[in-house]
Amino acid sequence: MSAVKLFRAADMEFGPYGGPPGAARIARLVGMETSDGMGAAVATFDGCSIDWTILYDELIVVLEGQIRLVIGRDAHEVAPGDVIWLPKVTPLRYEGEGAKVVYARYPVDWPVRSPDNRNAG
Repeated sequence: MSAVKLFRAADMEFGPYGGPPGAARIARLVGMETSDGMGAAVATFDGCSIDWTILYDELIVVLEGQIRLVIGRDAHEVAPGDVIWLPKVTPLRYEGEGAKVVYARYPVDWPVRSPDNRNAG
């Protein structure tokens, strides 16, 4: 079992994840090197639109701004303090305006398990 880890906001390193247009950035926190079960990160979305099919269960907590998850014909507007759970194999589009979110994924090793790991991250 891994040791307890504290992730200070000031120490998080964000790297690009999507765009243009707009920008999405991600600070990966918990990965396969830390956990054999779940993964977690903080991400920002601003003026971007990212199509993806999630290959894991995902829980998103919005900290700031507004994120819109477009799933089929439905658009879910998720605001600060809101939490949304997304089941594995959900095709969607992430859209954000000044959004900062925390997400958790299960399983953490989905890229290894999935035959379609084209955007492993």
